[in-house]
Amino acid sequence: MPSVEQVWPPYPPAGETDLDKALRLEEEKEAKRRSDEIDRALESQREELRKRKDYIKVLLLGQAESGKSTVLKQFQQYYAPKAFSAESEAWRAVIQLNLVRSVNFVLDILSGASTSLSNVESAATYAPSSSKPYITQRFSEDDDLNKLRMRLSPLSQVEAILLKRLSATDSRTRKSVPPNGKTPGYYERASEISVRGGTGWKELVRRKTETRTSLPDDLDDARRILDACKEDIAALWTSPQVQERLAKEGVSLRDQSGFFLDEAARIASISYAPPFQDILKARLQTMGVEEHEMVMESLSDNQTNAGKVGSTWIFYDVGGCRSQRATWAPYFEDVNAMIFLCSMAGFDQVLVEDRTTNRLFDSLTIWKTVCSSKLLANVTFILLMNKTDLLQAKLDSGKVFSRYVNSYKGRNNAQEIIDYLKRKFEGIHRSFATHSRQRTVHMHATCAIDVVTMSTILVRMAIIVIIDSLGYIPGHLHAFWLIYKKMRAEEQYGQGGFRYVGNGQYEPLYANQGVPPAQAPVNYGATGGNYVH
Repeated sequence: MPSVEQVWPPYPPAGETDLDKALRLEEEKEAKRRSDEIDRALESQREELRKRKDYIKVLLLGQAESGKSTVLKQFQQYYAPKAFSAESEAWRAVIQLNLVRSVNFVLDILSGASTSLSNVESAATYAPSSSKPYITQRFSEDDDLNKLRMRLSPLSQVEAILLKRLSATDSRTRKSVPPNGKTPGYYERASEISVRGGTGWKELVRRKTETRTSLPDDLDDARRILDACKEDIAALWTSPQVQERLAKEGVSLRDQSGFFLDEAARIASISYAPPFQDILKARLQTMGVEEHEMVMESLSDNQTNAGKVGSTWIFYDVGGCRSQRATWAPYFEDVNAMIFLCSMAGFDQVLVEDRTTNRLFDSLTIWKTVCSSKLLANVTFILLMNKTDLLQAKLDSGKVFSRYVNSYKGRNNAQEIIDYLKRKFEGIHRSFATHSRQRTVHMHATCAIDVVTMSTILVRMAIIVIIDSLGYIPGHLHAFWLIYKKMRAEEQYGQGGFRYVGNGQYEPLYANQGVPPAQAPVNYGATGGNYVH
């Protein structure tokens, strides 16, 4: 017979009054309600886990501004273009906010108050070309610049409206000025726009836009103001006096993410609809972890892949700043693949949060930490050495790679530097091979904003991840398999050096190439079955 303590509901205590009984019954009713809620929540979690067992989960890792969000956009546009196009309204707000903040940043410099120093009493700043501090002086502008500043003053209101609509925060405020002589160039860039992971900012913008009444709202007002200012924005940016003063402050906005001043008139237009290339360049910092669900869309308009094995991908886009890296570890346990991004163009830069640490060296340190994690021993590793375009541009401008990376002894040539970095990353990965199941790392040198070259890499990555995760290619994804087979043929025989002979098989045009034709899996073909690896 169970003891009194094991019986539920418990026996009424001796001498219980009617009031005590009523209170006890109410407490028991509330406890039962809470217990039922917990049971329902647990069942919901179990159901979600059952539903997600066939999902492919990918972790995006790397420093801030390494290109994680850009690669995610490329994935969404390539594999789920219809769903991604539904987010264009949100990205329009982000792009226009990037533009407005650049303008307001320039206006702050012209007024003699650096944006980053707006809440700091000291006005000392540092020139990136010199370690010697100097005090920013207020300029006595000529009439034309004064008029431009007055006409552009409403853009501060536009910025506030767009920040509110995106539920974004402004990282403008600095707690302290930099130590003397230690942080040249500390204030040479505009502050970041940040959204916290899980806030659903894209859906928020879309929902408010779709439910808009016939009465104008604040977003309409912001866009009309921006449209009215577009010619003045263009005039401000093309002014030789403005460019001279930016150079004096050591500011190079063109090198920063989210730069749109060269196309201000187009982007500020009331009829602006963002093309994909603009969305790729848009900058919005992720705080915490942002989860993105992507369902691979069928190439046929009347079919859906939702719910089919391998079709739903979950991307975890994590913040890359040092203060946010502690949030990474919980996501190591339940992912199929890890895509790590390193900005090769960071060889001459330092971290914003630690001006003594080189960005490239920091990427190598993160890579070492990731490779040594036993939680990732059975995870597919993909390394994207990103920003090949900026690396080439810096080398062309006269920057010497070996001055920043002393261990490099080769020529100041982009391809040789890429090969050197591949060996460095591969060496670190190999040193921790004992933790993995003979895990290989798939490396690509990339320019994440290049749609053409990225399309090839996207297919390669998807096929690798699907095969490593499932062991086969599901039949409903056969179109992507065909693309992959053609890419393999191009690798073997060169572009135009092969012909298709059916059933997913290619052969060389010239017999003396000496390379056997790519073989299709045995059950590949019109049956639409699964394609065994």
